[in-house]
Order: sequence, then C-alpha cells, then structure tokens
Amino acid sequence: MKTFLPKVDEIERKWWIIDADHQVLGRLARDIAMILRGKNKPIFTPHLDCGDYVVVKNAAKVVMTGRKSTDKEYQDFSGWVDGLKRTKADVMRKKHPEELILRAVWGMMPNGPLGRAQFRKLKVYGGDLPAHQYAAQNAQPLEIK
Repeated sequence: MKTFLPKVDEIERKWWIIDADHQVLGRLARDIAMILRGKNKPIFTPHLDCGDYVVVKNAAKVVMTGRKSTDKEYQDFSGWVDGLKRTKADVMRKKHPEELILRAVWGMMPNGPLGRAQFRKLKVYGGDLPAHQYAAQNAQPLEIK
C-alpha cells in the first residue's frame, strides 16, 4: 500500500474567523496552530503546507487562567548590552493585545521556512472586524470549545 501525498495545487485552503472573546489563551493558540498546520485535515502531511487561513478577532478579550495576567512576563532583547526589556501580560494586553495570541501561536509552530510560511496565514485583530473585511475570501466563523 502506498502513502498518499497530496499535490501542492490539490490542497484546498479555507478562511476561518475565530472570536477570542472569553477563550483561554493557551487552548485557543493550540487550536489555531493545528488549523494553520493543517492537522485537522485527513490529507495532513508534515512536510507540506496543508493549513488554512485564520483570522482572530477580539484578541483583547482573551482570558489567562490563574495569575498569569499579572505574573507572566514577555521578553524582548535588542542585542545590545542592557537591551533586555520585560513586559507583563496585562501591560501587553493594553498596548498590543494581538501580540499575546501571536506569541502563543508562534511558540507552537515548527521551526524553519515551513513554520514561518504557515504562521504568515494568521491575522489577529485586537477588536471586532468590519463586516466587509474578509467578505471576498468567504471566511466562515469557527466555534472553538
């Protein structure tokens, strides 16, 4: 029996809209990463980009369990001496709410060119979307439990 490998032009990509309102950050990021990689499809192949496009709205309303919103720190390093900047999660939520979801999903993607290509198919917005924003792509809402 031979292993089925889909051709690149045979892979069908869909657009999904996910509402992050009252969703737990880690669980939401896990589901988004699986859709971006294409692991929810029966034709999943680890070395091919089989995933779909994901649009996340209301990123500012995502929930962190426990004391993560006050204790969790995000680090940025400029490369210079004393160039380490630390930001708490609640400050990050106020300034850049999209960054919470982007960083969580980025940590779940594979390293290398394939993971970067799959990650580019993620669009995150802090608030609600205008109705016409992704009408041409025929984006469908996806309910995350």
